[in-house]
Amino acid sequence: MPELQLAVIDVKPGAAMESQSGLQMLRPRIYGAFRAPPGPKRIAAIVMHPTSNFMGHYLIGPLAERGICCMGLNSRYVGNDTVLLMERAIQDLGAGVQYLRAAGYEKVFLVGNSGGAALSAFYQAQAEKLTATHLPDGDPTHLHPADLPPVDGIALCAAHLGRTRLMRDWIDPSVTDEHDPLSVDPELDMYDPRHRMPYDRGFLARFSAAQQARLGRIEQWCVDRLALLRSTPGAPRDQTFIVYRTHADPRCVDLSLDANDRLPGSVWGDARQVNYSANAMGRTTSLTAFLSQWSSRSQADGPTNLARTTVPKLLLTYTGDQSTFPSTRDAWMAAGGARIRNVDIVGGNHYLAGQPELIPQAADAIAEFAHAL
Repeated sequence: MPELQLAVIDVKPGAAMESQSGLQMLRPRIYGAFRAPPGPKRIAAIVMHPTSNFMGHYLIGPLAERGICCMGLNSRYVGNDTVLLMERAIQDLGAGVQYLRAAGYEKVFLVGNSGGAALSAFYQAQAEKLTATHLPDGDPTHLHPADLPPVDGIALCAAHLGRTRLMRDWIDPSVTDEHDPLSVDPELDMYDPRHRMPYDRGFLARFSAAQQARLGRIEQWCVDRLALLRSTPGAPRDQTFIVYRTHADPRCVDLSLDANDRLPGSVWGDARQVNYSANAMGRTTSLTAFLSQWSSRSQADGPTNLARTTVPKLLLTYTGDQSTFPSTRDAWMAAGGARIRNVDIVGGNHYLAGQPELIPQAADAIAEFAHAL
């Protein structure tokens, strides 16, 4: 197997105090790890997530063995989505694409895994036609076409539809007090034993409507709070806050909903424990980050952006995934139109954890797609 190499890539500065590291603020950098097969530099891939550390991604080695230089690239927000702006994350991804182009690779494509799927779609949509000139809070993005060189294809696997849709599907509607993580309306608590599985349609309808209502209230509070801050002399332009209980998807426990080959629970373990945990998706965020990532104002919706792209696309559906489902596959396929095809990785869980026999299947499908670009 080719040697693992380190990429150190300079990126443009972002918002004030987007990092607590003075060195990072003085010289913003992102880091990647890649394996480059010997011979002509024909094709390279980037696998990147808005916040996850993908420098040890399970596809780096297998794709290199199949003739593809694969880089696991981290954004400036690795491990911390508190102040993450999706518009800045695609700028980081663009720096990675430029790095590989400068290294001489003829073709570059994106592997959008998990939360990296919507990021990849957002990137390519903006690379083909830049429309994200402003953040959802109204500030300019300072993105330029040169920041976002288009890629030659997109391969999606275990692909979430985007952070705004995740929050819509996962936020717990039973919270009655946004300042109290233990407050609960039992009529809307999917974990309350009075609501037995399979959940009835009436409960699911009330649950979904209450999810939308809670998310809408938080979003409007963000907008109003930003307006107050920015109209108050001497006030900061942003602030952090906590969103309690963001992991309440009935599909985690009711396997009859959006049925696939999954086991009960969450990709992180017991779903109720994750819901109440101190460190979970979107738990600590800022006003601007919430609007960019989690709100209906987000510009980073996966299928919406994928539909705007013209490059070839591949979707790998892991049929045992606890966080992507048949409806997820259908949304991606509808967005991809005639330029996308699906390959099922039968029984695959979200991370292919404990399933080493399935990783070559995923790598084979991606390599076949890539070598045809």
